[in-house]
Amino acid sequence: MFCNRLVVCLLGGLLIFSGAANSSAQSGRTPLNNCATVAGPCVDKVDPPNWWAALPSPMLLLHGDHLRKAKFTISGNGVSVDKSKVSANGHYAFVWLKTDGATSQDIHIHVSARSGSMTVPYSLNQRKPAGYRGFSSADAMYLILTDRFADGDLSNDNFPPGFGVVDRTKPTAWHGGDLRGIEQHLDYLQQLGITTVWITPAYESSGEPHAYHGYDATDMYAVDPHFGTLADYERLAADLHSRGMKFVLDLVPNHVGPAHPWAVDPPTPDWFHGTPMDHRRAKSNFASLVSPDAGGQGSLDVVDGWFSNVKPDLNQDNPLVEKYLIQNAVWWVESAGLDGLRLDTFPYVQRTFWHDFHATLHELYPHLTTVGEIFNHDPAITSFFAGGVAHQGVDSGLDTPFDFPMFSALRNTLVKDAPMTALDEVLRQDRLYPHPERLVPFLGNHDTGRFMSEPGATPAKLKMGFGLLTTMRGMPQIYSGDEIAMRGGKDPDNRHDFPGGFPGDTKNAFTAQGRTPEEQDMYTTVAALLHYRAAHTSLKTGEQKDIFADQSAFAFVRAVDIQTGCTANHKEDRVLVVANRADQPRELTLPLKDSALEGCTHFEPALRTNSKAVADSTSVHLTVAPQTVAIYQVQ
Repeated sequence: MFCNRLVVCLLGGLLIFSGAANSSAQSGRTPLNNCATVAGPCVDKVDPPNWWAALPSPMLLLHGDHLRKAKFTISGNGVSVDKSKVSANGHYAFVWLKTDGATSQDIHIHVSARSGSMTVPYSLNQRKPAGYRGFSSADAMYLILTDRFADGDLSNDNFPPGFGVVDRTKPTAWHGGDLRGIEQHLDYLQQLGITTVWITPAYESSGEPHAYHGYDATDMYAVDPHFGTLADYERLAADLHSRGMKFVLDLVPNHVGPAHPWAVDPPTPDWFHGTPMDHRRAKSNFASLVSPDAGGQGSLDVVDGWFSNVKPDLNQDNPLVEKYLIQNAVWWVESAGLDGLRLDTFPYVQRTFWHDFHATLHELYPHLTTVGEIFNHDPAITSFFAGGVAHQGVDSGLDTPFDFPMFSALRNTLVKDAPMTALDEVLRQDRLYPHPERLVPFLGNHDTGRFMSEPGATPAKLKMGFGLLTTMRGMPQIYSGDEIAMRGGKDPDNRHDFPGGFPGDTKNAFTAQGRTPEEQDMYTTVAALLHYRAAHTSLKTGEQKDIFADQSAFAFVRAVDIQTGCTANHKEDRVLVVANRADQPRELTLPLKDSALEGCTHFEPALRTNSKAVADSTSVHLTVAPQTVAIYQVQ
């Protein structure tokens, strides 16, 4: 499975490797050697492929053949081998280096046995100034499914069979989107009002013809050649940071793809929970993890099961697996100066691993932010996985979960006729979270059907959704294409290509001229909301106080110091948001006394809101247009 990765020169019995990482856009990581042609000890792959001198000493995982009785030494200044461990079949060697105090340099790993010897070059790089700023509620996040956004490099589209041929006529094939395509459209994102870009995993998964999404890794230390090279990844990060934007990468410590070489030849017998022929099927009964008597059959079906019943489930209880995965996260962060990580399938991994994972990452990168996928609509369950508090004796360390309960409430109230009180019910449970202000609400993502394909959805209701999303507490996340009202049902119908990002597209929605009237109207609405949000501290970092909710209306206030109301000495930004889902105007009277609006006398409609507000000494009287989110600047 590794024979396509490595190229070698054999000189007088000494193996000297040539080529730099990512020199070939067609095969992922540069090949080092075809071990089938070497009689002695052979290494054809090293994870991680490089490291940094100022970081903690690494554990290397070498793959090759005839390693069972090999010895490992290092040539380098201040670098040595601390210990090593070889797999029973001689295909893997764990080698712990001691790099404390070492400077950046090129070193050599010597592998020797009676049958021969070889030398593997390795680099300890110098750390470079980078991002690591983290994201917060002051940001607006944009989710990009890399393969479906834009094809910026046509040279990486054509691959031989078995490596995922680009075919845009097939919904689950590769379509050609890549990292350069994202970089080429950063102006579009900034004009929209986006500050943070989240991309789906960049792992190599070319052995999988339908793994365009990146969640089926075949090499966790390589950028998939469909997406480009490591240099493309680093350049995208640099461009984002030069614009003051932030970069979030999706990581998957829970599983690898079924075509990963480990599936048939794992580094240790307990590298996975089970085997391809004998394993549990993952179930999403997260309540079994929250229960006080967690640890029974239900819990094992979650944390030990194979996702989709085919994806090998990594055993993070194995210290070698844990070390490998934590180092892998460090490698991706350090390579690009990432600002944050999106952590896939978060509940499917043991809390003890997440505790150790975050302890390491937060020590190395104090400002790095993590957001976890907990696909559940109950705040009592979602909040269980948030960091900042120990549940069952373990703090996960997670900075924040995605707000799946709010996603569900927004869909239910806007297109399924649930009472607007459902929004208030979710928000009242914010007390369950150590940091509810960090939550990431959203209207949809790549795992849900598009909002506009919900039965009963209309552009007006989607605008209401964006109005609420961009004004409520937390950081809004927008799925690429929702800002132009794209349609699509369940996966893969929700993953259509962004119009204008690919050769042969008949329209280009990246430009105002290329959008339909409906697309332009939605884009203008979303951009106006995001820019208004960016201009108001209350909406970025302020507190939220819900003040009214009934069957068809919902109102809340945002302010930095929400307890004081409007006073003569209080000049802070204050915003009133009122949503009317009804098909006719709503007349609302909101009392001012003993509320976040106490003392407020002036209510100025914002963003050309077609809604009136008249205040007297005791109340504010509102007339809110039908199917509208009205925003008022309050003093």
